[in-house]
Amino acid sequence: MRYGLERTEEWRGEDWAVRQVGGSTGKRYRCPGCDQEIPPGVPHVVAWPRLGDVDDRRHWHKACWSARDRRGTRVQRSRNAPRY
Repeated sequence: MRYGLERTEEWRGEDWAVRQVGGSTGKRYRCPGCDQEIPPGVPHVVAWPRLGDVDDRRHWHKACWSARDRRGTRVQRSRNAPRY
């Protein structure tokens, strides 16, 4: 799959926009599938509910996004903790 192309996938009864990114922004993100950091430069997946907005985007490891139905979200932080 080419980076930057957006597709729609169904998950948990709603449509999600899914985009593969090359990880070239230099930012660090936290994957909601494994609660581990995605370092800068690592290609990964950005996914968000199709009816959501920019605040709903989440950055996932490719393997975690592919396995999202076989694992639960592992985020253990409180509601007030910063998001990545």
